[in-house]
Amino acid sequence: MNNKRLLIVDDESGFTRLLKLTLEKTGKYIVREENDGTNAWLTARDFKPDLVFLDIVMPKIDGGDVAQQIRSDPMLANVPSCFSPRSFPKRRRETRLADFLSSPNR
Repeated sequence: MNNKRLLIVDDESGFTRLLKLTLEKTGKYIVREENDGTNAWLTARDFKPDLVFLDIVMPKIDGGDVAQQIRSDPMLANVPSCFSPRSFPKRRRETRLADFLSSPNR
């Protein structure tokens, strides 16, 4: 079986840990957490995910900027991202982000 590789980027470590455990329990995913948005691009390069799950609102750098870094990297340009925002409607217009998922705890 070819497990999908998911990268979760969110500054709330409790949320990323819970999501990681829940997804890995299915046996279908290999999940890596990154709780510092400034490290997300390098983590993505190292991990080579099939999907990046991003929080939009993070300290230091927001999810839209992380997504732009990932899309700008030829090695990662085709990796899709989905977003878990607090204030998504405004950011969506600003960054032209297409897809998002709402976190159950927000």
